[in-house]
Amino acid sequence: MDLQKVDAQAAQPVEVKELTLADLKDDEKKKVEQIQKELDLDNSQSVIQFGVGSQSGISNFSDTILGEIRARDSGYVGNILTDLMLKVKSLDVGDLSAGESGLSKIPIIGSLVSSAKKSFASFEKLSEQIEKIVDELTKARMQLLKDITMFDSLYDKNIQYIRELDLYILAGKLKLKEIGEKIIPELKAKADQTKDTLDAQKVQDMTQAQNRLEKKIYDLQLSRMVALQTNPQVRLIQSGDQVLVEKIQSSILNTIPLWKNQVVIAIGIVRQKKALEAQTAVSKTTNELLQKNAEMLKAGTVEVARESERGIVEMETLKKVHDNLISTIEETLKIQQEGKAKRQQAEGELAKLESELKTKLKEAGSSPAGMKLT
Repeated sequence: MDLQKVDAQAAQPVEVKELTLADLKDDEKKKVEQIQKELDLDNSQSVIQFGVGSQSGISNFSDTILGEIRARDSGYVGNILTDLMLKVKSLDVGDLSAGESGLSKIPIIGSLVSSAKKSFASFEKLSEQIEKIVDELTKARMQLLKDITMFDSLYDKNIQYIRELDLYILAGKLKLKEIGEKIIPELKAKADQTKDTLDAQKVQDMTQAQNRLEKKIYDLQLSRMVALQTNPQVRLIQSGDQVLVEKIQSSILNTIPLWKNQVVIAIGIVRQKKALEAQTAVSKTTNELLQKNAEMLKAGTVEVARESERGIVEMETLKKVHDNLISTIEETLKIQQEGKAKRQQAEGELAKLESELKTKLKEAGSSPAGMKLT
């Protein structure tokens, strides 16, 4: 394909076919004729009011579109979708299996169930939040569908306004043609013939009316262009609403069910893992209990056997008691002998002391101030 040729064709202005009576239906032809008849060129207000009804319809239509756009807030749909995405991302499947497993605790099952309940409770809470978001999305979807239908109605109404403007513009152009080709030439011919100032003024008035009508037709053409530009704007808004509706439908029908399915699968895997951990813990605890009981049984049996083979009083104990008894007797006899010897020595000492005392007393009795010893 020759790109230069395509660019050259694109650069050429597109010819717009001008509307003619041949393009109209019978009822539209009658309306054009009626418009022409109602256009009184001798009445300045008639030219001023020419097509005003259709122009007002376009203006009111634009106000309606603007009001609808201001009243509606499709941005919140994006916020809801973003909130949905954040909620889904906030659930970490790994958290479902996180937490204390309690494998070293008894009872094992109770601890595992408690941990699992906490994990699944967070998932259930998140599910409730997402269900609320789904409800909001469903309401938003219904509102968007209503908006799409409403804009279809506005679009069709705008098409009607454009068609009315086309009829007024055609009627005005036909009237201009009539003025330029028939009315003004006739007025000029009459003025040239009569040389009357009033007839000349009529020519001037009709020329001014022609000029005003040309401006009015131009205004109608501008209004028509505004209406034409409004159509793609309405379609753009509709297209945006349709995209949002499709996004919402995709989220409700695909994204959320897929997310739920994956979470259910994850929960199943986690529960399977928890059951396996519980079984492993039970088996481990059972083995530990059997081993400990076996060790305790062995130790107890050996101690009982040893105790049963022992006498009431062991020989070593008897020997030790005997030795202690002999030692006690010997030490007692030794102490008694030592005490006896000390007593005998003390008796000698006492006799000596008594003798010495008597001697001293005798000596004292023989002195001038002596005492009599009895």
